[in-house]
Amino acid sequence: MFTPFAPQPTPDDLPAHVPTPFDRRAVHPLARRGAAELMAVLRGDAARGWHLDALGQGKMFGVLVAAAPDGTVGYLRAFSGMLAGAWEVDGWAPPTFDRATRDAVWGPGEAEMLAYATEREALVARIDASADRANVTRLTAELRTLDAARTARSRTLMRAIQESYSFADAHGQVQPLRALFAPAEPPAGAGDCAGPKLLAQAYRMGLTPLALAEFWWGAPPATGDRRAGVFYAACRGKCLPILSHMLGGLPHAPPPLFGSAAIDAAEPRTLYEDAHLVIVDKPAGLLTVPGRSAHLQDCVVARLRARYPEAEGQLIAHRLDMDTSGVLVAARHPTVHSALQRLFSLRQVEKHYVALLEGMVRGAHGHIHLPLRPDLDDRPRNIHDPVHGKPAHTEWRVLAHESGRTRVQFTPHTGRSHQLRVHAAHPDGLDAPIVGDRLYGRTLDDDDTRLHLHAERIAFVHPVTGVHVAVTSPAPF
Repeated sequence: MFTPFAPQPTPDDLPAHVPTPFDRRAVHPLARRGAAELMAVLRGDAARGWHLDALGQGKMFGVLVAAAPDGTVGYLRAFSGMLAGAWEVDGWAPPTFDRATRDAVWGPGEAEMLAYATEREALVARIDASADRANVTRLTAELRTLDAARTARSRTLMRAIQESYSFADAHGQVQPLRALFAPAEPPAGAGDCAGPKLLAQAYRMGLTPLALAEFWWGAPPATGDRRAGVFYAACRGKCLPILSHMLGGLPHAPPPLFGSAAIDAAEPRTLYEDAHLVIVDKPAGLLTVPGRSAHLQDCVVARLRARYPEAEGQLIAHRLDMDTSGVLVAARHPTVHSALQRLFSLRQVEKHYVALLEGMVRGAHGHIHLPLRPDLDDRPRNIHDPVHGKPAHTEWRVLAHESGRTRVQFTPHTGRSHQLRVHAAHPDGLDAPIVGDRLYGRTLDDDDTRLHLHAERIAFVHPVTGVHVAVTSPAPF
């Protein structure tokens, strides 16, 4: 359903090009307006039967602002995946797969998978009931063979389902799903997000896309990393190849390349230096090590190699996120690097961070234990996963409450990627994201141009001299 805006926006209100959907700070005001109208619908009686507030039922929704051939500006709406068990709901953008092709594969495929599951359950029961070692060995081999056959068949069925998806760009050039991800395999669920559905529907209706926005609505997911009413960037793992193709032929902003901004050549500032190691104050926005892109080679490592051309080995003994500022230790010799890494692995390095959090944190001091793993569909984000995540332990202490925000000291007892950011934002952590966090935050204040997380202090016994080294850099916020 195409919903015209009332009143209609003026020409000056329209974006000059389609803002990138891969930066949550780039949500256009018209997309916010359409999203606000959709949120009002989701709050109403019509959406009550979808039970979005029930555990595990929340989901991503999206709006696409578009112009009709007669110049009328309005928006389309879509949901990710299925809504209340249905792929198609009146008034919403339909899925991007060919329904007949998918149905021809999915029905028989589900029956096959159910048969595999039934056979496996029977085999496991026979193994558990058998006291004969030889029989158990034979049945276990049968189980492995069955599992291998099931996995192979599942992959074949998945490829057949994926072949039912195709995507056009603004010029009508169509690409199948698997071709967009080749030579890699598409991740599960690719093509089912709101963004691709919206663009596909716009092209079918002859509309010109102007701005896209996606937001979460309903109960948080099991990972706890989404909040109702908050805008999020499109996931790169599932959507970057698809949306990059679908936006072809339209004037649009490219995905942001975080870490490519120019940083003063004098950075990072040296805080401590001797013949064995150097400690610097890394600014926010500067990578610790080079990125994969040729445009992301400027980093602390490259700058230190230029300063210390005689230095050998890997230099950096630990890392700070690109968005995080503060104290960072580097070695000038391989033996010192190994010794420093050993100190970190044995947790003999004292580290303190200061952060400014959104909202008022309850309590004065505590510990957070939330296992973490990478979000495979949306790197570099990390998510809480109690089953497959690695242990992560953060100690926190409130320093002050400041105008609706909380200043805290973090002491990480493990060193997982984005550990402090996820532990701050997660509902089972502090439930208060770090101010300015573009990945885990909930607000988009214009003045929060950086992540308010700073490595303030590091202390350790010097691996060569045996002297206790303690270096502090006050938070710049």
